[in-house]
Amino acid sequence: MARSPLILAASATTALPGTAFTSARALTENAGGRFDAALARTDDGRQVVVRMPATDESAHDLAAESRALHALTAGVRALLPFAVPEVLGENGSGAHRVLVTDHIHGYRIDPAHLPKGPGYAPAIGGALAAVHALPVSIVRTDGLPVRSPEQIRDDVKRLLDRADSTGRVSDDLMLRWRRALEVDDLWRFESAVVLGGATSASIVLADDDDAIPHVVGILDWAGLSVGDPAIDLRWLASAPLAADDVHDGYASAGDRSPDPLLRERARLYAELEFARWLVHGHDAGEADVVADAVALLNALADGVRGDHIVPDTRSDIDDAMALVESVPPVTAPGVVDTSMQTDAYDPEALSLYLSAERDRAAAAEALADALDETKNPDAETGAIHVDQLPEPDGVDPEATAPVDLDGWTAPATQGPALSGDTDGTSLWARSQTSASSDAPEPAIRDHGDGSVPIFREGDHAPEADVDDEEDAARASRAALKRWGVSGDSA
Repeated sequence: MARSPLILAASATTALPGTAFTSARALTENAGGRFDAALARTDDGRQVVVRMPATDESAHDLAAESRALHALTAGVRALLPFAVPEVLGENGSGAHRVLVTDHIHGYRIDPAHLPKGPGYAPAIGGALAAVHALPVSIVRTDGLPVRSPEQIRDDVKRLLDRADSTGRVSDDLMLRWRRALEVDDLWRFESAVVLGGATSASIVLADDDDAIPHVVGILDWAGLSVGDPAIDLRWLASAPLAADDVHDGYASAGDRSPDPLLRERARLYAELEFARWLVHGHDAGEADVVADAVALLNALADGVRGDHIVPDTRSDIDDAMALVESVPPVTAPGVVDTSMQTDAYDPEALSLYLSAERDRAAAAEALADALDETKNPDAETGAIHVDQLPEPDGVDPEATAPVDLDGWTAPATQGPALSGDTDGTSLWARSQTSASSDAPEPAIRDHGDGSVPIFREGDHAPEADVDDEEDAARASRAALKRWGVSGDSA
């Protein structure tokens, strides 16, 4: 039998010795019958709340409430934009515990009656965000429960195993919950200070001078702990019209890292309350509780059939795009640093030098083949045909057409050699060696335009003036140009 307000007021005198009460009336806290509560007035005009546990089980909740309120020191309360009940006195233990706190004036709204739109819903969301922003040290220091995301996930798994073992949960519903349990992203969240199951009925509201509602206090601190912030939003399953506005107010007032799956976990916790109720009735052997839980679970299964806690909206195209985005972009090659590759050559000059060397070697090989008797029937006469010499790239054939140039003859001595050439490798030395055979000495006819010097069979060099250095230099430049070598590099 519930205690009367007068009995509660009399019990309060043990918690507040020397205090006289002038009146007392029943206080409805929407606490589900857990506590016997009264609103009493003292002889000095104060209004206080007196509570005692209604059952042995609720005695634990009242003890937890007292412990949590003591943990909220004056410094912690200063961090909150609303009031928290202050313990004025307490006495007894267990089912005989009496707890006296001050009274926070205002009104509360049940979740089912919470309207959408600006005002109530965003204010409530902002108040919950302020609780979740409290330092976790206030909970750790006082030895209150602290649970990591991994521990919370394990707790859910154990609850599912226990509910499944009753054989009263449909396969579709159990599959829905276990599928959510396996989504790793769902359990990647930052633990925070939580109320542990508050609802809009725990939040005291008042209107300011402009009739705009704001939160003036929060009740029900028995579940104070460090855990999943979504636990304090699970009640929104009973306030579908205001859910979006509460979440918007929560997000705009909070300064924590974004939690993209906060709403999904809150929904999961709301559904698991039915499973928890089933397990409670099954363990207690209360058939009426089990029947009530089974009816709720069946209705839930019909309402969410074909749905998932975490929607699977990915498609094959999404997977393909994700694969493409995972491939590193192809970037243009940067400038190659060759400073540590060699100390002797400039890379560009070295490349040009090697190209000239390859051309010179190819020309020497072609000339040797032209002088080889087995490959060239005319080798005995010392004749070398133009089509037997290699054609350098980028040379205009018309620019190398032979023209007559009279008035000078090439000297019989070796012409200018490329840098590094020896008598054995110089193209000029090899041509002079071939010309010193029994065959008539070929003449060099330069046509004055720097074109290739042509050796023709039967030609004889006229008498040359060895002192004519200018003509010799011109002949040298013409020969070098034929082999693709600049005259300045000789």
